[in-house]
Amino acid sequence: MSADLSIINLIMHASLVVQFVIVLLLLASIWSWAIIFAKSHSLKRARLHAISFEERFWSGGDLTTLYTQISGQQRRLGLEGIFEAGFREFVRLRKQKGIEPMAVVEGAQRAMRVVLNRELEKLEQHLSFLASVGSTSPYIGLFGTVWGIMHAFKELGNAQQATLASVAPGIAEALVATAIGLFAAIPAVMAYNSFASYVERQLNRYDNFLEEFSTVLQRQAHV
Repeated sequence: MSADLSIINLIMHASLVVQFVIVLLLLASIWSWAIIFAKSHSLKRARLHAISFEERFWSGGDLTTLYTQISGQQRRLGLEGIFEAGFREFVRLRKQKGIEPMAVVEGAQRAMRVVLNRELEKLEQHLSFLASVGSTSPYIGLFGTVWGIMHAFKELGNAQQATLASVAPGIAEALVATAIGLFAAIPAVMAYNSFASYVERQLNRYDNFLEEFSTVLQRQAHV
């Protein structure tokens, strides 16, 4: 009996609809874990880059020198891109005649806000998939379970003698779909909540830097 009710055996003997549901959930789970590992790495890298840049920015060095160094890089991540866009626009507007200092600062702020929104899109990339897997997988698994139980009772109705041994495999294979649905949903929900909180903290860091850098530019604009 134990061999007949093994997970692999139940899946192999399930109806086509239940097998399709199980395969779909397994693929969603595999893709979710791939996103979880990749996202963990990318968010950690974004945090380390932000900390490193803040140390360079607040070290008291010349902003023009820092801008030159960052502009020479092929890729500018996070705060580097925000700083580079703001300082570039600040210098460009300041060279133009007849522009008020506050207008110069506001132009730099707009440029930084555009880059900040792009960085936010990068941070939030693929999070919607984790949210979808976490919210829909239990229901997809439940659909497979309901279908499997309906199929089991249909087979039971055609049988001459109804016993627990005859109905148990059908119900067990149906319940596997719900179990796999939960297996796919739980890690996705936990990862999404963790990443969403992380992204919010990183966004606050970017917003704080934008305001602090705007204050620095405002002082320089009136010099």
